[in-house]
Amino acid sequence: MGVSHLVDTRVLLWLLSAPDRVPEAVRSALADRTNTLLVSAGSGLEIATKVRLGKLDAPGLGATMPARIHGLGATTIPISLEHALLAGSMPWSNRDPFDRILVAQATIENAVLVTVDPTITALSVPRVLTWE
Repeated sequence: MGVSHLVDTRVLLWLLSAPDRVPEAVRSALADRTNTLLVSAGSGLEIATKVRLGKLDAPGLGATMPARIHGLGATTIPISLEHALLAGSMPWSNRDPFDRILVAQATIENAVLVTVDPTITALSVPRVLTWE
């Protein structure tokens, strides 16, 4: 059995539109079918919100995203009550609910969180895969 990887929203967008921004070694680990690749429903919410607010220029992404995520070999995971409770209760100054959900999901699902977000990598999150 391999490792579970939960990609954050930025890494997901790069995998979908600019995969060369993700180092080859990381792409290989994520593509390895002995590992499990996870995408949070929270990333879908974050992307749709940013498109709606004009902070992300990706018209039509919402309609194609489920198939494209499936094409990556990824499984989407819902936000459970357990995830939400942990995210809301973490003693962490970061108020971004999307970051909080991802950290909570990675913790509960025992997944490696794949991120380059400095607010997350600065935490003492048990398992993070990053670069740069």
